[in-house]
Amino acid sequence: MIKSITGRTTLLKYFLSASCVLILITACTSTKNESKDHLIFRYNEHKNTTSLDPAFARNQENIWPINQLFNGLVQMNDELIPQPDIAKSWEINDDGLVYKFNLRTDVYFHKSPLFGKDSTRTVNATDFVYSFNRLKSPQIASPGSWVLNNVDSYKAANDSTLIIQLKKPFPAFLGLLTMQYCAAVPSEVAEHYGSDFRSHPIGTGPFYFKLWEENVKLVLRKNYNYHEVDKNGTALPYLEAIAITFLPDKQSEFLQFAQGNFDFLNSIDNSYKDELLTADGKLRSRYADNINMVKGPYLNSEFLGFYLEGDNQTINSLKIRQAINYGFDRQKMITYIRNGIGFPAYSGFIPKGMPGFAEIEGYNFNPEKAKILLQEYKDETGDQNPTITIATNSQYLDICEYIQRELQKVGLNTKVDVMPPVTLRQAKRTGNLDIFRGSWIADYPDPENYLSVFYSKNFTPGGPNYYHYSNPEFDVLFEKSFTITDKIAREALYTKMDSMVIADAPIVPLYYDEVVRFTQKNIEGLGINPINLLVLKRVKKIQN
Repeated sequence: MIKSITGRTTLLKYFLSASCVLILITACTSTKNESKDHLIFRYNEHKNTTSLDPAFARNQENIWPINQLFNGLVQMNDELIPQPDIAKSWEINDDGLVYKFNLRTDVYFHKSPLFGKDSTRTVNATDFVYSFNRLKSPQIASPGSWVLNNVDSYKAANDSTLIIQLKKPFPAFLGLLTMQYCAAVPSEVAEHYGSDFRSHPIGTGPFYFKLWEENVKLVLRKNYNYHEVDKNGTALPYLEAIAITFLPDKQSEFLQFAQGNFDFLNSIDNSYKDELLTADGKLRSRYADNINMVKGPYLNSEFLGFYLEGDNQTINSLKIRQAINYGFDRQKMITYIRNGIGFPAYSGFIPKGMPGFAEIEGYNFNPEKAKILLQEYKDETGDQNPTITIATNSQYLDICEYIQRELQKVGLNTKVDVMPPVTLRQAKRTGNLDIFRGSWIADYPDPENYLSVFYSKNFTPGGPNYYHYSNPEFDVLFEKSFTITDKIAREALYTKMDSMVIADAPIVPLYYDEVVRFTQKNIEGLGINPINLLVLKRVKKIQN
């Protein structure tokens, strides 16, 4: 059962703040005393939102509200296929270098006195030129500036035509443009507020900014000028408002959701997973009448990584790395540690749910094979007591201790070193860890994003190749993939590269994660997608 809540004063503060938000919105959206509570979508973000500026849409706590406030040229549907947004259509030339976007002429920025007497204006191609320049600006120092690294130039041919020239072909470019970094930002507002644009956002999204008391509450209101409609021609969004609180304790967040004070709960936490889910990942019967659960593939691969340029002969041995891969039961790990959430990583690094995912030959649980490889290593090196140390943070300690116990059963002495997340990240980047637990969440939905971490020109600290893995044949295929425009042929090449990496074992794939969402029974249209993007413009909250 859930433990009793501590810190009641803090919880009361957040509960009262949430109540004040509800009163505020209800007062603003009531007609003749009619309550509009059923038009307010409420959720909690246990990590604090730090900015509402698209240039800083680096993490989920920022991306989710920014996605309600802003639009870009293109957007991703739930199947991860780029769709029109502010751009109604586009053309790509034969060599894959020039993208011509044809913009809608009926997209308006949210109202602001900075637009003059009309208080708004339409978006045009020059706005994207400004927004891209701003994204690249050293003064802004956006963590998303890398999105435009392969862009040679861009220009507004006219108000409704934007032309982007790439330095070299990059088939995943449209996917990059769906990222919130690439949203349209009005120069008048951004220049006026400067760094304070983070808390004075003006975009084009289905909701506009109303109120933000940092670390306490955030309120967004319906944009009645929004350009999208549903299949019946009804204007989006359906909701009147979004109310977000920032209760930091996840157990308290769950209790508030269970009591009906939040409409939505994202993911599952160790503090309440056994209360909410059975061992095989099903919703417990006592919650079934009040809560809906939906889950699906998440573009997140969890793994152990090896640093291959160190002096540790144990880690440098392919036999040891393969023995570790064979030496533990991934399905058992998913069932008993994660309550059935996730898929055992029996294939490659490219996760389940990614377009182009293939069931390649990976590593199943084979303790006898692990013992044979371990003995071969001992015979070859004379090292009769090989020892490894897995570095992790406390969040994943249970998984690493499980792997430790399993590997010790096959004869590999294993230690676990727990360190703060910041220390772990720094040590990974500088090559100071022989083995570390890691995650790779897709920046954009293309397998190239996963395979780039094994490209030899991407060694840390300048790139994401934390393993210092180098395979000349892999590098040749990786570079070749940029020139292939045929989707099927490119995915076949990705599969081949993924197989090469798994055979060389610079990593130990653990599991492919899942998105898990819980909603109250009266929530419709929330949907689910493999990048876990929160899209609220089609959500309905049915009045009880």
